[in-house]
Amino acid sequence: MITVIPDISLVYQMINFLVLLFVLNLVLYKPIRNVLLERKAKIEGMQEGAQKASKDLVAGEDAYKDGLKQARSKGLKEKETFIEAASQEEKEIIDKINKKAQANLVEIKKQVADETEQARKTLETEVEAYAKAIGEKILGRAC
Repeated sequence: MITVIPDISLVYQMINFLVLLFVLNLVLYKPIRNVLLERKAKIEGMQEGAQKASKDLVAGEDAYKDGLKQARSKGLKEKETFIEAASQEEKEIIDKINKKAQANLVEIKKQVADETEQARKTLETEVEAYAKAIGEKILGRAC
């Protein structure tokens, strides 16, 4: 029955409630709080590790991109160097060929001039005989 006037049972119930609260706190709530705190610390540690890994990944990507840019620029410089060396070698080869062609041309001109002179001398020695033969054919008699 409920009474308005307080009696000793209310004090017993309050003491019982406080003891129960103390025991529950000691046996149930503190271990659960400790487990939750440990879990929170673990999660925070994992988040920090994930953030660090993410930063390391970004730094690695940047380093990779920088290395790739440097390798490309180095490759382009080497390519330009090779092209310059090849064009220089091409010029040297063309100059050699031109000099050789000039020498051959001079030699051929000299040879043609020599052959022309030789043919002219041969014809000069035979001109009289040819003139006599042509004259005999034209006149139709022996001279």
